Amino acid sequence: MSQLALPLKLADHAVFESFWPAGNEALVAYLVNLAEHADGPGCWLWGAAASGRSHLLQAACARRGDRAVYLPLGALEGRTPALLEGIALRSFVCLDDIGRVTGHRDWEHALFDLCNQLADGGGTLLVAADAPPRDSGIVLPDLLSRLALLPAFRVRALGEADRIRALQLRARHRGLELPHDTARFLLSRSRRDMASLYALLDRLDAAALQAQRRLTIPFVRSIVDAGRAAGE
Repeated sequence: MSQLALPLKLADHAVFESFWPAGNEALVAYLVNLAEHADGPGCWLWGAAASGRSHLLQAACARRGDRAVYLPLGALEGRTPALLEGIALRSFVCLDDIGRVTGHRDWEHALFDLCNQLADGGGTLLVAADAPPRDSGIVLPDLLSRLALLPAFRVRALGEADRIRALQLRARHRGLELPHDTARFLLSRSRRDMASLYALLDRLDAAALQAQRRLTIPFVRSIVDAGRAAGE
């Protein structure tokens, strides 16, 4: 399948063990069971940007293994629907940012064909978007009817206390110790969405490794201030 020869490597951090599930416990349990047993047609995940949709899709793929494929449609602009040819041979298909292609007739027909192929072969389809199916811009009635049958879960954003716990969990997953006070400082000095916070944590991880320093508030402040001075 030449269409799969794409830069679609899963992010190393995007596993269930590094996802703080507060408010999404039922969804995470459903996805773990789906990935481990492929027992069901799949599901539709929706929620705000940086709510964890992409993390969960990739985590499901990582847990399922070689039979899974992850397609970040938002990162594949310029590709044609031919990208989907042969994808159904992987029995566990995860489509991220489907809203980037809905409303395009050729893409919607290709997606409908994919749904039929997976259904005929007993495959599983996971979809992520920023809205539920009926609000996602799908115009092909047959495709909307098919996707609306998938169980739909809203990915809940984290409150402040759980953002701190999520940062600490991600840090532990990377082998770092992130004290509570330092995590609170990060929230006060960075954009508050989890994507920005995780990106900052990645930068701090690299800086701490190079300087052989712990993630104390003074050290973190120096890195954050240096980044701002550099326009980051």
